Amino acid sequence: MLFKESILFAFEALRVNKLRTFLSLLGITIGIFAIISVFTVTDALERKIRRDVATLGNNVIYIQKWPWVPEGEGEYPWWKYMNRPLPGYKELNDLQKKTDSDEAISFVASAGNQIVKHESNSVENVVITCISHQYDRIKNFEIREGRYFTEHESASGPPIALIGYDIAEALFPEGNALGSRITIKGVKLNVIGVMEKEGSSLIGNSSDNVVLIPVNYARNLLDLRTDRMDPYFMAKAGENTSMPEFREDLRGAMRAVRKLKPRESDDFALNETSLLTKSMQQLFDTLGIAGWIIGGFSILVGGFGIANIMFVSVKERTNIIGIQKSLGSKNYFILLQFLFEAVILCLIGGMLGLFLVYILTNFASAAIDFGFTLTMNNIMMGIFISASVGILSGFIPAHNASKMNPVDAIRAN
Repeated sequence: MLFKESILFAFEALRVNKLRTFLSLLGITIGIFAIISVFTVTDALERKIRRDVATLGNNVIYIQKWPWVPEGEGEYPWWKYMNRPLPGYKELNDLQKKTDSDEAISFVASAGNQIVKHESNSVENVVITCISHQYDRIKNFEIREGRYFTEHESASGPPIALIGYDIAEALFPEGNALGSRITIKGVKLNVIGVMEKEGSSLIGNSSDNVVLIPVNYARNLLDLRTDRMDPYFMAKAGENTSMPEFREDLRGAMRAVRKLKPRESDDFALNETSLLTKSMQQLFDTLGIAGWIIGGFSILVGGFGIANIMFVSVKERTNIIGIQKSLGSKNYFILLQFLFEAVILCLIGGMLGLFLVYILTNFASAAIDFGFTLTMNNIMMGIFISASVGILSGFIPAHNASKMNPVDAIRAN
Protein backbone atom coordinates (compact mmCIF):
# COMPACT_ATOMS: atom_id res chain seq x y z
CA MET A 1 0.00 0.00 0.00
CA LEU A 2 2.81 2.40 0.91
CA PHE A 3 4.62 1.42 -2.31
CA LYS A 4 1.53 2.27 -4.36
CA GLU A 5 0.99 5.57 -2.52
CA SER A 6 4.64 6.54 -3.15
CA ILE A 7 4.14 6.09 -6.88
CA LEU A 8 0.88 8.08 -6.83
CA PHE A 9 2.56 10.95 -4.94
CA ALA A 10 5.37 10.92 -7.53
CA PHE A 11 2.96 11.10 -10.49
CA GLU A 12 0.97 13.86 -8.82
CA ALA A 13 4.13 15.93 -8.28
CA LEU A 14 5.07 15.54 -11.95
CA ARG A 15 1.54 16.43 -13.09
CA VAL A 16 1.38 19.61 -11.01
CA ASN A 17 4.74 20.90 -12.37
CA LYS A 18 4.23 20.14 -16.08
CA LEU A 19 6.67 22.69 -17.50
CA ARG A 20 9.44 21.78 -15.05
CA THR A 21 8.83 18.09 -15.75
CA PHE A 22 9.10 18.65 -19.50
CA LEU A 23 12.30 20.68 -19.25
CA SER A 24 13.85 18.17 -16.85
CA LEU A 25 13.31 15.11 -19.03
CA LEU A 26 14.74 16.80 -22.14
CA GLY A 27 18.31 16.09 -21.02
CA ILE A 28 17.57 12.39 -20.51
CA THR A 29 15.68 12.23 -23.82
CA ILE A 30 18.63 13.69 -25.72
CA GLY A 31 21.13 11.46 -23.91
CA ILE A 32 19.21 8.22 -24.54
CA PHE A 33 18.59 9.30 -28.13
CA ALA A 34 22.32 9.90 -28.66
CA ILE A 35 23.48 6.62 -27.10
CA ILE A 36 20.84 4.33 -28.64
CA SER A 37 21.15 6.03 -32.07
CA VAL A 38 24.87 5.31 -32.17
CA PHE A 39 24.38 1.70 -31.08
CA THR A 40 21.52 1.22 -33.56
CA VAL A 41 23.66 2.47 -36.44
CA THR A 42 26.64 0.40 -35.23
CA ASP A 43 24.51 -2.74 -34.94
CA ALA A 44 23.07 -2.24 -38.42
CA LEU A 45 26.53 -1.64 -39.86
CA GLU A 46 27.91 -4.71 -38.09
CA ARG A 47 25.04 -6.94 -39.27
CA LYS A 48 25.48 -5.72 -42.84
CA ILE A 49 29.25 -6.21 -42.87
CA ARG A 50 29.03 -9.65 -41.25
CA ARG A 51 26.35 -10.69 -43.75
CA ASP A 52 28.48 -9.43 -46.66
CA VAL A 53 31.60 -11.16 -45.29
CA ALA A 54 29.60 -14.39 -44.86
CA THR A 55 28.90 -14.38 -48.61
CA LEU A 56 32.64 -14.79 -49.14
CA GLY A 57 32.37 -18.20 -47.48
CA ASN A 58 33.32 -19.28 -43.97
CA ASN A 59 35.00 -22.40 -45.38
CA VAL A 60 36.73 -20.68 -48.30
CA ILE A 61 40.38 -19.64 -48.50
CA TYR A 62 41.55 -17.02 -51.00
CA ILE A 63 45.04 -17.58 -52.40
CA GLN A 64 46.29 -14.15 -53.44
CA LYS A 65 49.38 -12.05 -53.89
CA TRP A 66 48.38 -9.54 -51.20
CA PRO A 67 47.25 -10.50 -47.66
CA TRP A 68 44.17 -8.79 -46.26
CA VAL A 69 45.97 -8.07 -43.00
CA PRO A 70 49.70 -8.07 -42.13
CA GLU A 71 51.17 -11.57 -41.92
CA GLY A 72 52.27 -11.46 -38.30
CA GLU A 73 52.49 -8.52 -35.94
CA GLY A 74 53.40 -5.00 -36.92
CA GLU A 75 52.81 -2.79 -39.94
CA TYR A 76 51.75 -3.84 -43.42
CA PRO A 77 55.05 -4.44 -45.33
CA TRP A 78 53.72 -3.73 -48.83
CA TRP A 79 57.23 -3.57 -50.29
CA LYS A 80 57.66 -7.23 -49.40
CA TYR A 81 54.36 -8.34 -50.91
CA MET A 82 54.81 -6.23 -54.05
CA ASN A 83 57.52 -8.53 -55.43
CA ARG A 84 55.40 -11.67 -55.16
CA PRO A 85 54.22 -13.33 -58.38
CA LEU A 86 50.55 -13.20 -59.26
CA PRO A 87 48.51 -16.42 -59.15
CA GLY A 88 48.31 -17.74 -62.70
CA TYR A 89 45.67 -19.78 -64.47
CA LYS A 90 48.33 -22.27 -65.54
CA GLU A 91 48.91 -23.09 -61.86
CA LEU A 92 45.27 -24.12 -61.33
CA ASN A 93 45.57 -27.66 -62.69
CA ASP A 94 48.69 -28.43 -60.62
CA LEU A 95 47.10 -26.93 -57.49
CA GLN A 96 44.00 -29.11 -57.90
CA LYS A 97 46.15 -32.23 -58.31
CA LYS A 98 48.28 -31.51 -55.25
CA THR A 99 45.37 -30.65 -52.91
CA ASP A 100 43.53 -33.52 -51.25
CA SER A 101 41.13 -31.78 -48.86
CA ASP A 102 39.28 -29.40 -51.18
CA GLU A 103 35.75 -29.55 -52.52
CA ALA A 104 36.41 -27.08 -55.32
CA ILE A 105 39.09 -24.64 -56.50
CA SER A 106 38.50 -21.84 -58.98
CA PHE A 107 40.63 -19.24 -60.71
CA VAL A 108 39.16 -15.72 -60.60
CA ALA A 109 40.26 -12.40 -62.11
CA SER A 110 38.26 -9.18 -62.32
CA ALA A 111 38.39 -6.00 -64.38
CA GLY A 112 36.41 -3.03 -63.08
CA ASN A 113 35.16 0.19 -64.67
CA GLN A 114 34.05 -1.56 -67.86
CA ILE A 115 31.23 -0.52 -70.20
CA VAL A 116 28.66 -3.08 -71.36
CA LYS A 117 26.33 -2.28 -74.26
CA HIS A 118 23.26 -3.69 -75.95
CA GLU A 119 21.97 -1.80 -78.95
CA SER A 120 21.37 1.80 -77.69
CA ASN A 121 21.55 0.91 -74.00
CA SER A 122 24.77 0.87 -71.98
CA VAL A 123 25.93 0.39 -68.39
CA GLU A 124 29.11 1.87 -66.95
CA ASN A 125 31.32 0.80 -64.03
CA VAL A 126 30.64 -2.88 -64.64
CA VAL A 127 32.94 -5.55 -63.19
CA ILE A 128 33.99 -8.26 -65.66
CA THR A 129 34.82 -11.40 -63.66
CA CYS A 130 36.72 -14.17 -65.42
CA ILE A 131 36.17 -17.55 -63.77
CA SER A 132 37.06 -21.21 -64.15
CA HIS A 133 34.39 -23.88 -64.03
CA GLN A 134 34.09 -24.67 -60.30
CA TYR A 135 33.31 -21.07 -59.36
CA ASP A 136 29.60 -21.79 -58.84
CA ARG A 137 30.44 -24.50 -56.27
CA ILE A 138 32.28 -21.93 -54.15
CA LYS A 139 30.51 -18.58 -54.58
CA ASN A 140 26.91 -18.52 -53.43
CA PHE A 141 24.66 -16.90 -56.03
CA GLU A 142 21.26 -17.67 -57.50
CA ILE A 143 20.47 -17.73 -61.20
CA ARG A 144 17.18 -15.99 -61.91
CA GLU A 145 16.96 -16.94 -65.56
CA GLY A 146 18.97 -19.28 -67.74
CA ARG A 147 21.85 -21.45 -66.56
CA TYR A 148 25.51 -21.64 -65.56
CA PHE A 149 28.38 -22.61 -67.88
CA THR A 150 28.73 -26.28 -68.73
CA GLU A 151 32.09 -27.96 -68.12
CA HIS A 152 32.68 -28.12 -71.87
CA GLU A 153 31.93 -24.39 -72.24
CA SER A 154 34.32 -23.52 -69.43
CA ALA A 155 37.08 -25.58 -71.07
CA SER A 156 36.54 -24.42 -74.65
CA GLY A 157 35.78 -20.78 -73.83
CA PRO A 158 32.97 -19.68 -76.18
CA PRO A 159 31.79 -16.01 -76.11
CA ILE A 160 29.06 -16.43 -73.47
CA ALA A 161 28.24 -14.60 -70.25
CA LEU A 162 26.10 -14.49 -67.13
CA ILE A 163 25.02 -10.98 -66.18
CA GLY A 164 23.99 -9.41 -62.90
CA TYR A 165 20.48 -8.26 -62.05
CA ASP A 166 21.16 -4.51 -62.37
CA ILE A 167 22.84 -4.97 -65.75
CA ALA A 168 19.89 -7.00 -67.05
CA GLU A 169 17.44 -4.34 -65.83
CA ALA A 170 19.38 -1.55 -67.55
CA LEU A 171 20.15 -3.27 -70.84
CA PHE A 172 16.95 -5.30 -71.18
CA PRO A 173 14.10 -3.37 -69.55
CA GLU A 174 11.57 -5.61 -71.29
CA GLY A 175 13.13 -8.75 -69.80
CA ASN A 176 14.45 -10.38 -72.97
CA ALA A 177 18.05 -10.87 -71.85
CA LEU A 178 18.39 -14.62 -72.52
CA GLY A 179 19.75 -15.31 -75.99
CA SER A 180 20.58 -11.66 -76.58
CA ARG A 181 24.04 -10.29 -77.21
CA ILE A 182 25.99 -7.78 -75.17
CA THR A 183 29.12 -5.93 -76.24
CA ILE A 184 32.25 -5.69 -74.08
CA LYS A 185 35.43 -4.03 -75.41
CA GLY A 186 34.03 -4.30 -78.94
CA VAL A 187 33.34 -8.06 -78.66
CA LYS A 188 29.85 -9.60 -78.63
CA LEU A 189 28.89 -12.25 -76.07
CA ASN A 190 25.73 -14.34 -75.81
CA VAL A 191 23.79 -14.02 -72.54
CA ILE A 192 22.98 -17.49 -71.17
CA GLY A 193 21.91 -16.48 -67.66
CA VAL A 194 20.82 -13.65 -65.36
CA MET A 195 21.73 -13.73 -61.67
CA GLU A 196 19.25 -13.03 -58.90
CA LYS A 197 19.37 -9.62 -57.19
CA GLU A 198 21.67 -9.56 -54.14
CA GLY A 199 21.52 -5.91 -53.09
CA SER A 200 24.35 -3.55 -52.20
CA SER A 201 27.46 -4.79 -50.42
CA LEU A 202 29.76 -2.76 -48.17
CA ILE A 203 32.75 -4.90 -49.16
CA GLY A 204 31.99 -4.77 -52.88
CA ASN A 205 31.17 -8.42 -53.57
CA SER A 206 27.62 -8.05 -54.88
CA SER A 207 26.94 -9.76 -58.21
CA ASP A 208 24.30 -7.23 -59.32
CA ASN A 209 26.78 -5.25 -61.41
CA VAL A 210 28.95 -8.16 -62.53
CA VAL A 211 29.38 -10.03 -65.82
CA LEU A 212 30.76 -13.58 -65.51
CA ILE A 213 32.67 -14.99 -68.48
CA PRO A 214 34.73 -18.21 -68.85
CA VAL A 215 38.38 -17.62 -68.14
CA ASN A 216 39.42 -19.48 -71.30
CA TYR A 217 37.58 -16.92 -73.38
CA ALA A 218 38.70 -14.00 -71.21
CA ARG A 219 42.35 -14.85 -71.93
CA ASN A 220 41.76 -13.61 -75.50
CA LEU A 221 40.00 -10.48 -74.32
CA LEU A 222 41.94 -9.32 -71.25
CA ASP A 223 45.45 -9.55 -69.85
CA LEU A 224 44.98 -11.71 -66.77
CA ARG A 225 48.59 -11.36 -65.61
CA THR A 226 48.34 -7.81 -64.30
CA ASP A 227 47.82 -6.38 -60.82
CA ARG A 228 44.78 -4.49 -62.10
CA MET A 229 43.01 -7.80 -62.71
CA ASP A 230 44.01 -9.03 -59.23
CA PRO A 231 43.90 -12.76 -60.10
CA TYR A 232 43.46 -15.24 -57.26
CA PHE A 233 42.33 -18.75 -56.40
CA MET A 234 39.20 -19.51 -54.39
CA ALA A 235 39.45 -22.84 -52.56
CA LYS A 236 36.54 -24.40 -50.68
CA ALA A 237 37.27 -26.91 -47.95
CA GLY A 238 35.93 -30.41 -48.34
CA GLU A 239 33.38 -31.92 -46.01
CA ASN A 240 34.73 -32.85 -42.55
CA THR A 241 37.91 -30.85 -43.19
CA SER A 242 38.86 -28.28 -40.56
CA MET A 243 40.04 -24.87 -41.73
CA PRO A 244 43.51 -25.15 -40.06
CA GLU A 245 44.02 -28.52 -41.77
CA PHE A 246 42.78 -27.14 -45.10
CA ARG A 247 45.01 -24.09 -44.76
CA GLU A 248 48.11 -26.22 -44.23
CA ASP A 249 47.15 -28.48 -47.14
CA LEU A 250 46.84 -25.47 -49.46
CA ARG A 251 50.10 -23.97 -48.20
CA GLY A 252 51.97 -27.20 -48.94
CA ALA A 253 50.33 -27.53 -52.36
CA MET A 254 51.11 -23.92 -53.36
CA ARG A 255 54.70 -24.24 -52.20
CA ALA A 256 55.01 -27.38 -54.31
CA VAL A 257 53.45 -25.66 -57.32
CA ARG A 258 55.81 -22.69 -56.92
CA LYS A 259 58.76 -25.08 -56.24
CA LEU A 260 59.78 -23.16 -53.10
CA LYS A 261 62.69 -24.47 -51.05
CA PRO A 262 62.09 -25.37 -47.37
CA ARG A 263 63.81 -22.22 -46.06
CA GLU A 264 62.13 -19.86 -48.55
CA SER A 265 59.18 -17.78 -47.33
CA ASP A 266 55.74 -18.14 -48.88
CA ASP A 267 55.32 -15.95 -51.94
CA PHE A 268 51.52 -16.00 -51.66
CA ALA A 269 48.88 -15.13 -49.07
CA LEU A 270 46.14 -17.36 -47.68
CA ASN A 271 43.20 -15.13 -46.74
CA GLU A 272 40.12 -16.14 -44.76
CA THR A 273 36.96 -14.29 -43.76
CA SER A 274 37.90 -14.77 -40.10
CA LEU A 275 40.78 -12.32 -40.68
CA LEU A 276 38.32 -9.65 -41.84
CA THR A 277 35.90 -10.33 -39.00
CA LYS A 278 38.67 -10.05 -36.42
CA SER A 279 39.91 -6.75 -37.86
CA MET A 280 36.41 -5.31 -38.11
CA GLN A 281 35.60 -6.26 -34.52
CA GLN A 282 38.15 -3.67 -33.40
CA LEU A 283 36.28 -1.07 -35.47
CA PHE A 284 32.95 -2.05 -33.91
CA ASP A 285 34.45 -1.85 -30.42
CA THR A 286 35.79 1.63 -31.17
CA LEU A 287 32.39 2.78 -32.45
CA GLY A 288 30.79 1.40 -29.28
CA ILE A 289 33.18 3.38 -27.09
CA ALA A 290 32.48 6.49 -29.16
CA GLY A 291 28.75 5.95 -28.63
CA TRP A 292 29.17 5.77 -24.86
CA ILE A 293 31.31 8.93 -24.87
CA ILE A 294 28.90 10.90 -27.08
CA GLY A 295 25.79 9.88 -25.19
CA GLY A 296 27.50 9.77 -21.81
CA PHE A 297 28.00 13.52 -21.68
CA SER A 298 24.33 14.11 -22.51
CA ILE A 299 23.25 11.60 -19.88
CA LEU A 300 25.60 13.23 -17.34
CA VAL A 301 24.14 16.67 -18.00
CA GLY A 302 20.62 15.24 -17.86
CA GLY A 303 21.38 13.47 -14.58
CA PHE A 304 22.66 16.66 -12.97
CA GLY A 305 19.54 18.42 -14.20
CA ILE A 306 17.30 15.80 -12.62
CA ALA A 307 19.24 15.97 -9.34
CA ASN A 308 18.94 19.77 -9.30
CA ILE A 309 15.20 19.60 -9.93
CA MET A 310 14.77 17.04 -7.15
CA PHE A 311 16.61 19.25 -4.65
CA VAL A 312 14.28 22.11 -5.63
CA SER A 313 11.28 19.82 -5.30
CA VAL A 314 12.35 18.70 -1.82
CA LYS A 315 12.78 22.33 -0.72
CA GLU A 316 9.37 23.33 -2.08
CA ARG A 317 7.62 20.43 -0.32
CA THR A 318 9.44 20.64 3.01
CA ASN A 319 6.24 21.61 4.86
CA ILE A 320 4.36 18.70 3.28
CA ILE A 321 7.16 16.32 4.30
CA GLY A 322 6.85 17.58 7.89
CA ILE A 323 3.08 17.05 7.89
CA GLN A 324 3.44 13.54 6.43
CA LYS A 325 6.01 12.57 9.05
CA SER A 326 3.92 14.03 11.86
CA LEU A 327 1.03 11.84 10.70
CA GLY A 328 3.19 8.75 10.99
CA SER A 329 4.86 8.40 7.55
CA LYS A 330 8.02 6.33 7.72
CA ASN A 331 11.38 7.49 6.38
CA TYR A 332 11.36 4.94 3.57
CA PHE A 333 7.94 6.20 2.43
CA ILE A 334 9.35 9.71 2.02
CA LEU A 335 12.48 8.32 0.34
CA LEU A 336 10.50 6.19 -2.11
CA GLN A 337 8.18 9.09 -2.89
CA PHE A 338 11.01 11.29 -4.19
CA LEU A 339 13.07 8.44 -5.61
CA PHE A 340 10.12 7.23 -7.70
CA GLU A 341 9.60 10.76 -8.93
CA ALA A 342 13.17 10.88 -10.25
CA VAL A 343 13.00 7.39 -11.76
CA ILE A 344 9.64 8.00 -13.44
CA LEU A 345 10.93 11.30 -14.83
CA CYS A 346 13.98 9.58 -16.31
CA LEU A 347 11.95 6.66 -17.68
CA ILE A 348 9.59 9.03 -19.46
CA GLY A 349 12.59 10.86 -20.94
CA GLY A 350 14.19 7.56 -21.93
CA MET A 351 11.02 6.29 -23.60
CA LEU A 352 10.74 9.54 -25.56
CA GLY A 353 14.37 9.11 -26.66
CA LEU A 354 13.69 5.52 -27.76
CA PHE A 355 10.58 6.66 -29.63
CA LEU A 356 12.63 9.25 -31.52
CA VAL A 357 15.20 6.57 -32.41
CA TYR A 358 12.38 4.30 -33.64
CA ILE A 359 11.00 7.06 -35.88
CA LEU A 360 14.49 7.84 -37.18
CA THR A 361 15.30 4.19 -37.96
CA ASN A 362 12.08 3.73 -39.92
CA PHE A 363 12.68 6.91 -41.88
CA ALA A 364 16.34 6.06 -42.59
CA SER A 365 15.54 2.47 -43.61
CA ALA A 366 12.93 3.69 -46.09
CA ALA A 367 15.20 6.44 -47.43
CA ILE A 368 18.45 4.52 -47.99
CA ASP A 369 17.36 0.84 -47.83
CA PHE A 370 19.97 -0.13 -45.26
CA GLY A 371 17.93 -2.06 -42.72
CA PHE A 372 18.22 -0.03 -39.50
CA THR A 373 16.41 -1.77 -36.64
CA LEU A 374 15.80 -0.74 -33.05
CA THR A 375 16.58 -4.07 -31.40
CA MET A 376 15.14 -5.32 -28.12
CA ASN A 377 18.65 -5.28 -26.62
CA ASN A 378 18.97 -1.56 -27.32
CA ILE A 379 15.46 -0.90 -25.97
CA MET A 380 16.27 -2.70 -22.73
CA MET A 381 19.61 -0.87 -22.55
CA GLY A 382 17.84 2.49 -22.90
CA ILE A 383 15.32 1.63 -20.19
CA PHE A 384 18.04 0.35 -17.86
CA ILE A 385 20.19 3.46 -18.36
CA SER A 386 17.18 5.72 -17.74
CA ALA A 387 16.20 3.93 -14.53
CA SER A 388 19.81 3.92 -13.32
CA VAL A 389 20.19 7.66 -13.91
CA GLY A 390 16.92 8.23 -12.05
CA ILE A 391 18.11 6.25 -9.03
CA LEU A 392 21.56 7.86 -8.96
CA SER A 393 20.35 11.44 -9.44
CA GLY A 394 17.34 11.13 -7.12
CA PHE A 395 18.77 9.16 -4.22
CA ILE A 396 20.60 11.99 -2.38
CA PRO A 397 17.65 14.46 -2.53
CA ALA A 398 15.27 11.64 -1.51
CA HIS A 399 17.56 10.57 1.34
CA ASN A 400 17.83 14.14 2.61
CA ALA A 401 14.04 14.45 2.57
CA SER A 402 13.58 11.19 4.47
CA LYS A 403 15.94 12.33 7.26
CA MET A 404 14.20 15.66 7.95
CA ASN A 405 12.99 16.40 11.44
CA PRO A 406 9.17 16.74 11.22
CA VAL A 407 9.02 19.77 13.57
CA ASP A 408 11.75 21.66 11.69
CA ALA A 409 10.16 20.71 8.37
CA ILE A 410 6.73 22.06 9.37
CA ARG A 411 8.26 25.34 10.61
CA ALA A 412 10.33 25.81 7.41
CA ASN A 413 9.29 28.70 5.18
